[in-house]
Amino acid sequence: MNLGILAHIDAGKTSLTERLLHAAGVIDEVGRVDDGNTLTDSLALERQRGITIKSAVVSFVIDAPEGAGTGDGVTVNLIDTPGHPDFIAEVERVLSVLDGAVLVISAVEGVQAQTRVLLRTLRRLRIPTLIFVNKTDRAGARYESVLKQIAERLTPDIVPMGSVSGLGTRAARCTPFTAENAEERGFTTRLTELLAGHDDALLSAYAEGSAPLSYDRLRRELAHQTGRALVHPVYFGSAVTGTGIPELTDGIRVLLPASAGDAEGPVSGSVFKIERGPAGEKIAYVRLFSGTIRTRDRLDILDGAHPAGEARRDGKVTAVTVFDQGTDVRRPEVRAGRIGRLWGLGDVRVGDVIGVPPKGTEPGARLFAPPTLETVVTPVRPADRGALHTALTQLAEQDPLIALRQDTARREVSVSLYGEVQKEVIQATLAEDFGLDVSFRETTTICVERVVGTGEAFEIGEKEPNPFLATVGLRVEPAPVGAGVEFRLGVELGSMPYAFFRAVEETVRETLQQGLHGWRVPDCAVTMTHAGYWPRQSHAHGTFDKSMSSTAGDFRHLTPLVLMDALREAGTAVCEPMHRFRLDVPADTVGAVLPALARLRAVPHTPTTTSGTSYRLEGDIPAQRVHALEQLLPGLTRGEGELESAFDHYEPVRGAPPKRARTDHDPLNRKDYLLRVVRRTSA
Repeated sequence: MNLGILAHIDAGKTSLTERLLHAAGVIDEVGRVDDGNTLTDSLALERQRGITIKSAVVSFVIDAPEGAGTGDGVTVNLIDTPGHPDFIAEVERVLSVLDGAVLVISAVEGVQAQTRVLLRTLRRLRIPTLIFVNKTDRAGARYESVLKQIAERLTPDIVPMGSVSGLGTRAARCTPFTAENAEERGFTTRLTELLAGHDDALLSAYAEGSAPLSYDRLRRELAHQTGRALVHPVYFGSAVTGTGIPELTDGIRVLLPASAGDAEGPVSGSVFKIERGPAGEKIAYVRLFSGTIRTRDRLDILDGAHPAGEARRDGKVTAVTVFDQGTDVRRPEVRAGRIGRLWGLGDVRVGDVIGVPPKGTEPGARLFAPPTLETVVTPVRPADRGALHTALTQLAEQDPLIALRQDTARREVSVSLYGEVQKEVIQATLAEDFGLDVSFRETTTICVERVVGTGEAFEIGEKEPNPFLATVGLRVEPAPVGAGVEFRLGVELGSMPYAFFRAVEETVRETLQQGLHGWRVPDCAVTMTHAGYWPRQSHAHGTFDKSMSSTAGDFRHLTPLVLMDALREAGTAVCEPMHRFRLDVPADTVGAVLPALARLRAVPHTPTTTSGTSYRLEGDIPAQRVHALEQLLPGLTRGEGELESAFDHYEPVRGAPPKRARTDHDPLNRKDYLLRVVRRTSA
């Protein structure tokens, strides 16, 4: 079973991982996050800050209880994920390889912002999930109010699997609901009502009431519905003291489905993590859904964004390790259902597909919003520019959403960010792993450009002012939000070699990374309306003359000029990212909060009363203002305000649209563009 541990930061994920490993006999002593000696937080920066930054995989075995069959034990590959929202991309990559998950919630803080984001995504992906309410030993721990909060803020499809005594003290103990005490504690009734809501046969039997449903039947149905991600059992306990851990472990074994893959089938796997070995070699973490990968196998590697296409490249496996009892061990092969570390795949990237695309996967599907911030990274020592680019390229292999943006004219590199903490991590990683001291410019917001009308342009080959042996005509039109860039042919496919059409399409997609104001144009339809080329020609003595024949380069050079002319005619609107926020504040502080929201350009909706002393405000706020709101909130609400925000949509910028410095040859400036591209201009 490939199991993910997910939570809001500081809910106790890593501590729970340590406790599960200790209970399984993998480690002799439970590590502490505060002491920096946990097994899964192996990075120096993770130990210093006490947070998880990179996902980590460990393995342990849950033995079957006495009296069960010999095949009832489960080998678990446990993946500890980051809880800080700045590292949500790391969580996204892990979700695609999970069989089940445990969502950790603090019994003190309750449901937090990241908790809602995570369970919403787990339910959308239909990943079977147990909920573990941690820290029952801490002062301020709650039982009934946390269950109510989970039902209101996360999902009503929950059922507590036990009770807690001594709540809020080191003596806190969890008592599971069993066949012996289920009726007495009302567990059978609650469970029946929950399960009957998802099963008509069970509902009929419950409604008829001729005979009570047996405890064993209810447990079997609970396992079935949990495996389909319809309901979520809730366990209480403490990772520090160990109470509730045996019950959670049993729930993992009984209620979550283990992976079932055909080891003899075609190879199908997904790369969810890349790291570098001591010698700088690339190591790929692969979840194998079917088939078997052996040392010296040559594998097809497909682009994760377009896995239905032809193999982009191949690679030969030079070594394999699999996870076993807390570490990874060298093996000759990795079989379906397991996670393996593969050496030798030099060109592999995070998100790539190995072999055949897994069933049910959506090419290029995004689970969370893309980064909405960016900053320029500059070396303290100018001589380190080359080394900095190399180092950032390696970091982008491990986290593709860093999205390097190279400005060759200014010799600068920009990186995309989710937040300021991520910036600190990049800075520390560059210093520790690469010996590079860097600084950052002020963080700015990443906008997009939306096409607002229809525009057309064309240029005929070798006819002024076109110096290229190519004819290209393009029409640009708006497309629905989320549609992406669609390239269409308005000319016959056989009117010129396919390679030239391909050159035009690839250049269109590349050019639209920078629109009229320098921002990416994400959604539009581009139709090729004119096409023409010069067939391959040669001199009398039979040698090919490039100056007399069209090449793909002619089309690649001309397309940006035509596309930008069409885009000018169509027009674009610069749009900034907006977050949907939800703010719970004391009722007597609303008068101070509302003016602050107005100054930050937030647009609140009608406030609602959640209790006699509390107000809830929901609305939209520019992404670049969220950090300022987080800083103001404690002072405005006596530290009692709770803010939850997440990217929601893009909205046209008010006033003068911001511009972004271009990193290409700037096809908006024709003379300069031609000087750079062909070192000459037309007459």
